[in-house]
Amino acid sequence: MKRNKLDRLSFFLAASSGFLLTLSFPNFDMSWLAWFAFIPLFVALRNLSLKNSFYLGLFAGLVHYLSLVYWLAHTMSAYGHLPFYVSIPILLLLSFYLALYIALFSMAVTRLCSIPLSLLFIPPLIWVSLEYIRSFLFTGFPWELMGYTQFNMLHIIQISDLFGVYGVSFCIVLSNAVAFLIYLCLMDKNWQGKRVQTKLAAGAMAAFVVILGAIWFYGKWRINNIHELAGMSPSSNVTIVQGNIDQAKKWDPAFQKSSTMKYIHLSSLSKDLQPDLVVWPETATPFYFMHDIELSKLVLTGIYEIGTDFLIGSPAFTLKNKKIEYYNSAFLVDAVGNVNGRYDKTHLVPFGEYVPMKKWLPFVSKMVEGVGDFDTGEKGQTIRWQKSSIGILICYEIIFPALSRAMVQNNASLLINITNDAWYGRSSAPYQHFSMSVFRAVENRRSIIRAANTGISGFIAPSGSVIETTQIFKDAVITQKVPILQVETLYSRFGDVFAMACLGLSLFFIFLRLLKFRKPPFKY
Repeated sequence: MKRNKLDRLSFFLAASSGFLLTLSFPNFDMSWLAWFAFIPLFVALRNLSLKNSFYLGLFAGLVHYLSLVYWLAHTMSAYGHLPFYVSIPILLLLSFYLALYIALFSMAVTRLCSIPLSLLFIPPLIWVSLEYIRSFLFTGFPWELMGYTQFNMLHIIQISDLFGVYGVSFCIVLSNAVAFLIYLCLMDKNWQGKRVQTKLAAGAMAAFVVILGAIWFYGKWRINNIHELAGMSPSSNVTIVQGNIDQAKKWDPAFQKSSTMKYIHLSSLSKDLQPDLVVWPETATPFYFMHDIELSKLVLTGIYEIGTDFLIGSPAFTLKNKKIEYYNSAFLVDAVGNVNGRYDKTHLVPFGEYVPMKKWLPFVSKMVEGVGDFDTGEKGQTIRWQKSSIGILICYEIIFPALSRAMVQNNASLLINITNDAWYGRSSAPYQHFSMSVFRAVENRRSIIRAANTGISGFIAPSGSVIETTQIFKDAVITQKVPILQVETLYSRFGDVFAMACLGLSLFFIFLRLLKFRKPPFKY
């Protein structure tokens, strides 16, 4: 019997799932909640009509994403100079778009899970498929996928070198499905009019325990294995400088020299540790490096006096076909001032670094300071450094697994993320951003060096272990010896094959369901 009306209890259950999901992410860090966060929503979806399951999923998604990316309104208001009556609707619009994925997930669970047994495999397949689509649709926004909740659960996330973050997402949704089956059995409640047998619930629980046990033992073995490999591999001494420059002053010409001098001074504090490389954050030099003669000379003199290689975030431009092209870039400068490489950001922030569909949206301007739309660099580009190559990811490029993978495929043995998270203020966003970096280390078995203007900066080992981090909005200089690994993981080699397989199977089950509904009745 399908329910055609939604009551207050249904909305309360949906909202509960939304809040439980948010609490699973940083900086609440209650990652264990993710393993059963969907159960209230599943309970509310029981015997619900297709239309109402969509509405309920949409409501759960709105609760989740509004409480997860709430900081976006402040960012747009404080630094995009948008009034709250504009930034709030934009936040609502983005949250509505993201909530659509949970709405579609709820519809799929209601329609495709016609028998209790199908609850075991349909929800994980659909969820991973939708996460994968979200990673590239409309340029992609894979911010805080389900698997990222487990960034600090090292034994669980090691399977990412096989399946990517999607493998962890799959396991979490599977856990929710198994727990829901057990709930239905214990409470003697049916699903789509069918009773859940004790044998099914017990079998599901046993299967999940075996799967989780296998994941845990693989994780334990892999962590030990990677630590052994790291111990036998070459290493480099790297310094991260966190300048903690106020975003309101960062692009003010009156503060350009003092900001630059601050970075040089902080870098000099690491001189006695003899780092092989000093890393500055995204746009640490608030001018065109190697073009603004006076300020560039100031930086080069500081590098020469410190006597080591530097990686510096800076805006750049190139004259091409009588047109000036602007880039968000990183420069590798050696100890004597030679620029040995430059990386240009490839995945730009919509409305932050360029205006999509500008031809049709002439009234929309970029929210950040700058001269014009940035152009994109070459995907997978690496820079040769010493006896290895480094892959550089600027700002939120780190949340796109394909970009890191492309660099590793192009022989990057070290991944460096430079960013400016000052936009986020003291919200949970810097913690969320950092948590996703952990998975790039595990997926590719590469050390991650992360330099952020106001934090969180830090070092992440190839096992995903966080070696050291900085506090946000604090001046900081930290130095660590990081291993240079050259191993190739299955994920580095084959990419998102697992997520694609989930999408293919999901489409297959959807096709079968449509076929069943369209099949004409048999006539004698």
